[in-house]
Amino acid sequence: MSGTAPEVTAPVVLVACDKFKGTLVATQVAERIHAGVVDAAPQAEVRRVLVADGGDGTIDAALAAGFEAREITVAGPVGEPQRARYARRGGTVVVEMAETCGIVHLPRGELAPLTASSRGLGEAMRIALDEGCSELVLGIGGSASTDGGTGMLAALGVRLLDRAGHEIPDGAEGLDTLASVDLSGLHPRLREVAVTVACDVNNPLLGDRGTSAVFGPQKGVTAQLRPRVDAGLERLADLLTRATGRDERDRPGAGAAGGVGYAALQVLQATMRPGVELVLDLVGFPELASGADLVITGEGSLDEQSLMGKTPVGVAHACARAGVPVVAVCGRSLLGEGQAETAGIRRVYALTHLEPDTARCMTEAGPLLQELAALVTRDLLDGRV
Repeated sequence: MSGTAPEVTAPVVLVACDKFKGTLVATQVAERIHAGVVDAAPQAEVRRVLVADGGDGTIDAALAAGFEAREITVAGPVGEPQRARYARRGGTVVVEMAETCGIVHLPRGELAPLTASSRGLGEAMRIALDEGCSELVLGIGGSASTDGGTGMLAALGVRLLDRAGHEIPDGAEGLDTLASVDLSGLHPRLREVAVTVACDVNNPLLGDRGTSAVFGPQKGVTAQLRPRVDAGLERLADLLTRATGRDERDRPGAGAAGGVGYAALQVLQATMRPGVELVLDLVGFPELASGADLVITGEGSLDEQSLMGKTPVGVAHACARAGVPVVAVCGRSLLGEGQAETAGIRRVYALTHLEPDTARCMTEAGPLLQELAALVTRDLLDGRV
């Protein structure tokens, strides 16, 4: 028995969590879990990695994994100058839509369903291409626009013209007058640079499951506006089909980010990958998980959406491949009995197990999470995990 004592008293724990939205950013989550593990097992080896699912936090995860930040200025969601970052390591550049022209940057938080644009994302890509990157990774969560990716394409050199030969305005409203597209000016380096899109939705561009129907309402696309927006997106798809000889409008993920997914598939011939899977590769998760006794993952709320490829389930799948057990911590869990286990998560620990008052769980999330992590670690040492 003495030969097994060091493993039990000095566990190796990998913390791989996303943010607790509205309470703790991912770095704070990792710090609190780290502290809780050490509270219960002072000799524990704790490894930490920030994880995201392709939305906001993707840049932070890359930077924490050793990428370098590049500060740039691009067009915000309605054209205002926006300071942003992208992350670079070697020839690989990570660009995040939430960081450049995301919904969080709308002035005064006012939705702009007809004028919000993806141009800032394309401007960041163009800068990275001009600086010699060999691979572009796009995190497209958190978008503000439903422009079919036309802002991004325009920033990359595509000309989108009305009947008079003038450039159309940015945003979904510009699609009203779109009459032709000219791909001849597309950034030449895109022919040699691999483009990968982090995408967790399988919606097509159009229809009842399309981008304006499903995601438009959160960006201000009302039932009254939807026919207008869809007509413009269909016009764009028809023109780009003629220009490229391919039709990607029905591909899973084409409806992501207001149609940025479609533009990336149709014009950039991008590869789509699940967001968390892509981020885990970027941050070197398999190497970090090697030799670990336990991985602690989590996010603010575990629910049915979590099972559709959000961070905890993505981490669980990676842990299954690595042969490492995983538990999840969260603010609250809405999963039914057995759902977490089916997804590969051995146990779920929620702040509400310690403090039934959800308001206090929000205001005291840090200390409660640290206490919860100590409980997880004691369960690990006692063989209950």
